[in-house]
Amino acid sequence: MLKSTRQHTLKVPVAISGIGVHSGASATMTLKSASASSGINFIRTDITDRPNVIPAQWDSVTDTQLCTVVANKHGVSVSTIEHLLSAFAALGVDNAVIEINGPEVPIMDGSAIQFIEKIKIAGLSRQNAPRRALRIKKTVFCQDGDKETFLSPADGAYFGMEINFATALIGCQKYTHALTESYYRSDIAPARTFGFLKEVEQLKKIGLARGGSLENAIVIDGDKILNPEGLRYRNEFVRHKILDAIGDIYLAGAHLIGHYHGVRAGHAMNNKILHTLFAQPDAFEFVTLGEKAPSPYAPTRSYAENAIPA
Repeated sequence: MLKSTRQHTLKVPVAISGIGVHSGASATMTLKSASASSGINFIRTDITDRPNVIPAQWDSVTDTQLCTVVANKHGVSVSTIEHLLSAFAALGVDNAVIEINGPEVPIMDGSAIQFIEKIKIAGLSRQNAPRRALRIKKTVFCQDGDKETFLSPADGAYFGMEINFATALIGCQKYTHALTESYYRSDIAPARTFGFLKEVEQLKKIGLARGGSLENAIVIDGDKILNPEGLRYRNEFVRHKILDAIGDIYLAGAHLIGHYHGVRAGHAMNNKILHTLFAQPDAFEFVTLGEKAPSPYAPTRSYAENAIPA
């Protein structure tokens, strides 16, 4: 959980360029400061014939196939926002404007570590407004076949995930992360997205994975990894799923005080659990953390390693 009880934004603009993993389109985006309580908003600078501001909110999500896409009511969208939002959540960026001249956030190396590094260099500016948090009051649950997501009460911010793939290279992996800036940077941010070589051609036919390469994703062929450098963690796959979940849940518009847990969950299930939560007003509350209010409990790794879904 974040230590400061005040909102933060970027101190100076940050320019980032790269290719979109699905569109294959190059884009440059500039992360800029924003006023207190304005949240996270994308601006498609290449769109000039209609309103081009897109709020990064759970109810603006329009597609969740292999990435998270948000759009405004005029049909202007931006995709693959989850890695950047995940970095914002971990660093405590409450308010920001992201100007982008293309349809998709650059994939970088497939993780969030480069976003973390660039934002840290720019620095954050403390704002004169209390930080907003989403506190889970009772457990909510969402299921779709063998996929499940939970949000449960907790004294900090925790993200757990269980995955199961047929390939022995991945198999069953479980991991729970206690979200703090330092833990995130060392344990989650470097974990890269991954995909299977046998699915690449089909994905390209439906307009996905057109910018994917060994430079921005772990590519799996049977029980082999094609990337010559290998894995960054033995369980890099489940760690990346947690990275995604942190970004997707940050679309709630506030920092989480609760425990997220996913079972075979992806972007669709992450968005569904937010819809489920907000349909039950007694299951949550938004709280503001003032200067004199006690800071939320700081998670510890020992809790994270032993946590289980409620």
